[in-house]
Amino acid sequence: MSTLRPAVAVSATLVLVAAASLRSASRPAPPLASPPAAQVAPPAAALSPRNASYSIEAQLDPATRTLTGTELLTWRNITSHETRELRFHLYYNAWRNTDSTWLRERALARGGGPGDLPESDWGWTDVGYVRLVSADSPSVDLTSRMRFVAPDDGNAQDRTVMAIALDEPAAPGQTINLQIEWTAHVPRTFARTGALGRYFFIAQWFPKIGVLEDGGWNCHQFHSATEFFSDFGVYDVRLTVPTGWVVGATGVERDHTDIPNGTTRHHYYQEDVHDFAWTTSPDYVVRTDRFEHPGLPPVEMRLLLQPEHAGQAARHFDATRATLRDYGTWFGPYPYDHITIVDPAWQSGTGGMEYPTLFTAGSAWLAPEGVTRPEGVTVHEAGHQFWYAIVATNEFEDAWMDEGFNTYSTARTIEEAFTPNFLSERFFGGFIPWVYRDIPLARATDGNRLSGYREAAKSDAESTPTWRYWPGTAGAITYDKTALWLNTLERYLGWTTQQRILSTYFARWRFRHPSPQDFFDVANEVSGQDLTWFFDQVYRSSNVFDYGVQSLTSEPATARGFFGEGRARAFTAHTSSGGRYHTALVVRRYGEAVFPVDVLVTFEDGQQVRERWDGRDRWRLYQYDRAARAVSAQVDPDRVLLLDIDYTNNSYTLKPRAAEAARKWSLAWLVWLQDVLLTYGCFA
Repeated sequence: MSTLRPAVAVSATLVLVAAASLRSASRPAPPLASPPAAQVAPPAAALSPRNASYSIEAQLDPATRTLTGTELLTWRNITSHETRELRFHLYYNAWRNTDSTWLRERALARGGGPGDLPESDWGWTDVGYVRLVSADSPSVDLTSRMRFVAPDDGNAQDRTVMAIALDEPAAPGQTINLQIEWTAHVPRTFARTGALGRYFFIAQWFPKIGVLEDGGWNCHQFHSATEFFSDFGVYDVRLTVPTGWVVGATGVERDHTDIPNGTTRHHYYQEDVHDFAWTTSPDYVVRTDRFEHPGLPPVEMRLLLQPEHAGQAARHFDATRATLRDYGTWFGPYPYDHITIVDPAWQSGTGGMEYPTLFTAGSAWLAPEGVTRPEGVTVHEAGHQFWYAIVATNEFEDAWMDEGFNTYSTARTIEEAFTPNFLSERFFGGFIPWVYRDIPLARATDGNRLSGYREAAKSDAESTPTWRYWPGTAGAITYDKTALWLNTLERYLGWTTQQRILSTYFARWRFRHPSPQDFFDVANEVSGQDLTWFFDQVYRSSNVFDYGVQSLTSEPATARGFFGEGRARAFTAHTSSGGRYHTALVVRRYGEAVFPVDVLVTFEDGQQVRERWDGRDRWRLYQYDRAARAVSAQVDPDRVLLLDIDYTNNSYTLKPRAAEAARKWSLAWLVWLQDVLLTYGCFA
């Protein structure tokens, strides 16, 4: 369990005094001492800068879905420039009405809005007051200076970013303390936060300060295709819910206190995190287990299960354990001594989401063996504890640095720990699974979702800020393309080099908000190669890779002509050719992107010739005079270039394997027919 250390920006005593004052919003704020100059830096034991810390008191009324809260924000300017205003995220206002930028973008992506919703299904945040507090002078009421801004699209109806002007600019190194009171309405789930019946998953729920950079405030509006970005700090949070309701949250519960009015206050605390989420329900089944592995620190695992999934506890723990082991071994150890796994309520729309030390998985009523549900989602979300929670990239602008890295890492862990992993589909609203045990899934294509990337390959360059991606295809570029090019890089450099790149990047940039160039620099340094040519194409361009065989001929030598001319004389001329054959192979670059590929030619006598093509020209001719006829040719036979959008044109054979082709097509049609019959049986 973490221990309360001395001042982050104010002393522990002062934080607790201020927090106590927040429990009664009707009373004026007590004085708070300003931190001395010697304490502008975080404590020596801190893992992060800890420049945005919160002491929060909040109460949930489940009947009305109302959150009332007060917070003390202790914020330090860690840039080299002063700022004359503060900017805050008010994420719940994305669901205040259909005029928000989030809902406009969602309608654009899906071709329609959310429709008519009852008032209880919407969400919003109203700020009651904001006060600047200090021990040296009376508090300053900043409430009248609040205004909504729309830095991204100018949408005057969007209220997801709030700006507050300051009397005096906050200088570099200066710490300020703000008291904020707010009321929020918890929506029926949007963007994996909200409520369903007695189940509440509360995320992005409090006024959260943006990230001040040397170039100004990085505080984007809430967009439908992006997630979040915030600074690290210490969270000291007290949550009041009905007595008997189970609570799970970022951090560790230090204590809880029953209140005579039928509620209980739960006290959670966590250092060196950049967000705080929580959940509560009277229906959770609680299970605990422990992760231990040689060379890695132990982790206490707490699992909150839906009652109907109680029998799946071991599978959640095994998947979390595999993630902590593999990611910890490959990239770097998980730095916290606890993790909370949440099994979300059915149809709550809150599954598959990550927050520091806590994540939501995703299960189902029936979970057959050999299928990675719940394991797949559990591994992925547990994996976010590394690329999202620890490295903490800017997901408004560079979401691929978390989501894509994690998709790639997830597929590797699934391959290591849960093979075979069979294809499955679910019917009757997702209740009934059907497992195709003759179709194992592969990391290269299924784990990295080649099909999703192929459909959206040209929609955006990955270097485009994520919030500006076309909403309907942002996921394919963020998740799928990145996982594919990382896997391609692994096949090009080898896993040993790739692992060193990722572990060096993780160690160097943990708790530091790296940029894309920071990763590229590490890759170049560790590999000993200038990989700019590769990153220019996969990151800075939307060009696609597509290599293939244009033609292959192999004829008796005297019957040859350029590109196969004279085939009609092939058999009659064979005797005079001395039994030698002339083979002509033309390979072609159909896409605009360039990558070095191998070309493999196989002959009837079993011998093979492998060529190395730099892939730059539009086409390349290879010719051979040999005693055996060519049987087949293949571009990229080892499938290094997983970004190739049309692998069907990569090979050519002069001896079609009719039986194998027929078998593959028959299986495909049988699977399709089986699905049709199962669907028909539902209504028969």
